[in-house]
Amino acid sequence: MTDHRPWHGVLVATALPLDDDLCVDHGRYAEHCAWLVENGCDGVVPNGSLGEYQVLTPDERAKVVQTAVAAIGGSRVMPGVAAYGSAESRRWAEQARDAGCESVMLLPPNAYRADERSVLSHYAEVAKAGIPVVAYNNPIDTKVDLVPELLAKLHGEGYIQAVKEFSGDVRRAYQLAELAPELDLLIGADDVLLELALAGAKGWVAGYPNALPRSTVELYRAAVGGDLATAKQLYAQLHPLLRWDSKVEFVQAIKLSMDVVGRHGGRCRPPRVPLLPEQEATIRAATEKAVAAGLA
Repeated sequence: MTDHRPWHGVLVATALPLDDDLCVDHGRYAEHCAWLVENGCDGVVPNGSLGEYQVLTPDERAKVVQTAVAAIGGSRVMPGVAAYGSAESRRWAEQARDAGCESVMLLPPNAYRADERSVLSHYAEVAKAGIPVVAYNNPIDTKVDLVPELLAKLHGEGYIQAVKEFSGDVRRAYQLAELAPELDLLIGADDVLLELALAGAKGWVAGYPNALPRSTVELYRAAVGGDLATAKQLYAQLHPLLRWDSKVEFVQAIKLSMDVVGRHGGRCRPPRVPLLPEQEATIRAATEKAVAAGLA
């Protein structure tokens, strides 16, 4: 872990293993969390979009957090606490706190296109749980854009300590550093890793380490450490896969790559459907090329 902030470093938004009946395989999930840490990752983010939290029951969602904490320790676990209602998000934050976690990740209100006052109110409510909050800016899926000025307000009020930035607009990193220099920027999309690392990111909420932890962690460490020769080479080699993290089919893509490298990716719960044959062929070929290059 990097200094005392549990959201620093490489935190993997974990894919969730399901069995043949699409039930959560908690034993396999615990093993996956431990494997990621053994391979250089700093922690995990359960119940993010990659973890299919929207299609879990409340009991399943709570147990996923407990499973991760039991496997690798609460300081390494930053659960997603997104929900339609602020009260429900606060309850998930309290559950994470009580399970031993030291931070949570929170989307803005995502049931509708919320205005700024609603966003501030939402984060204020969840902050009452007394656990540090990392905001998650994903205007593509939520239709609510946490622009730098709004993030600076949220940080200034003490509601958030960091932001996972998924907009893809790397220019925002510099504006954010000017408006809120103490707010930690986390890379939120795999395919802008190098650009945001060079812009001063303190961490990466990552997708593709689920399949290729060693090489992706090496890429991150080289990028934030200023070793551009290593970083640029790895980035070019891995980018055919990293770009899938920003596509609609990102969960299926990453799970397929996990299957190809010998991990258990497996199926997704509906309404996600299997990849199209041409998508599967593209991802499979790119993953096999990465394996052949020694990146697995």
